[in-house]
Amino acid sequence: MSRLSRRKFLISAGATTAATLLLHSCSSGEKSTDTAGSAASPSPVGSTETPEVTTAKLGFIALTDSAPLIIAKEKGIFAKYGMPDVEVVKQASWAATRDNIVLGSGGGGIDGAHILTPMPYLLSLGLVTDGKKVPMSILARLNVNGQGILLSNSYKDLKVQTDASPLKEAFAKAKAGGKEVKCAMTFPGGTHDLWLRYWLAAGGIDPEKDVSMIVVPPPQMVANMKVNSMEAFCVGEPWPLQTVNQTVGYGALTTGELWKDHPEKAFAMRTDWIEKHPKAAKALLSAVLEAQVWCDDDANKAEMCKILAKREWFKVPYDDIIDRSQGKFNLAVREFDNPQLMQKYWRDNASYPYKSHDLWFLTENQRWGKIKPDEDLQGIIDQVNREDLWKEAAQAIGQESAIPSSTSRGVETFFDGVQFDPENPAEYLKTLKIKKA
Repeated sequence: MSRLSRRKFLISAGATTAATLLLHSCSSGEKSTDTAGSAASPSPVGSTETPEVTTAKLGFIALTDSAPLIIAKEKGIFAKYGMPDVEVVKQASWAATRDNIVLGSGGGGIDGAHILTPMPYLLSLGLVTDGKKVPMSILARLNVNGQGILLSNSYKDLKVQTDASPLKEAFAKAKAGGKEVKCAMTFPGGTHDLWLRYWLAAGGIDPEKDVSMIVVPPPQMVANMKVNSMEAFCVGEPWPLQTVNQTVGYGALTTGELWKDHPEKAFAMRTDWIEKHPKAAKALLSAVLEAQVWCDDDANKAEMCKILAKREWFKVPYDDIIDRSQGKFNLAVREFDNPQLMQKYWRDNASYPYKSHDLWFLTENQRWGKIKPDEDLQGIIDQVNREDLWKEAAQAIGQESAIPSSTSRGVETFFDGVQFDPENPAEYLKTLKIKKA
């Protein structure tokens, strides 16, 4: 399979950078900075590398971490990079996102999306498409942190937090009484599935045997909890806060407590679209990165949440979005402020798609039997993860200083003391007591 060459992307990015420098030299002398509050670059008008097309169809789910795509549209950032006709299209579920990516825009679907980080791999391997491989490329990480694990009010007296072990006896008792203990996530093998499984297993609860793992689309989580159709669920904001605000459940944790600054969503495109439109792909990526810079400026959080709350985007109250976007956590049984655990879009290298993080997701999917043990994980990561394109886009928008020195963030430590060394994922799997693989 051919891939967009690094050199071709660099030439495209370089042309935009040249236009940027020209515009700076003609400016009134205002100083630019690399802070989250600054505009990342002026318009690349005049670049000889005009995008091949002015449009692309990008999917999103009503989750706060889709903000960079929505802001890039609302604030005219796509247009700034020569892509004024980009469509940001709401998807009903991650299954719908998958199906529409398989179709592509030529078949009435979409070209790329705000997506659960493992999904581009599952699509590329044909594991969620009945064997049909759909090559995908991850261009950026959209965020770190910002998800939640919620419990039914039936377990409120337990005040469960990161330690899920108090639920072991409660779940066993419910099962003994003939009740099916359902724990909901949003897509098999996706981030929410893996956070929920890790948390349960760390507490001695086998997600393969002790509970029934079910799929519920993110926007339907709160409604399902209202009618007591599940005991627990994992989903991204704003639905955890809405659950608490509507008093239909309580928060066990925000996922940054499981793994601080954990990777979450990605911006991914069909690889064939990128190969056909390399200049447009560079423009889209540059716009998304600039939108991430804007979203991560604390001064913009209120405006961002007001935009997301609109009918055409989330159609939820502003009050269900704002607090968690500012690092304020009311979990109903405890309350705290911790900006370090809030959703981050740019700061702390949130946008850079570390290959070591993708390796953890794939290793966890091996743990639960979704990816075969002998799969060449590094090989598929090198195909799907286009951190090289991310670097070129970051340079093009004037954020060269944000480029990490390595594709690995190194050893990661989880809340239970378990460590993942990307140099030795097999050893990590050996340390885990509960697993399917």
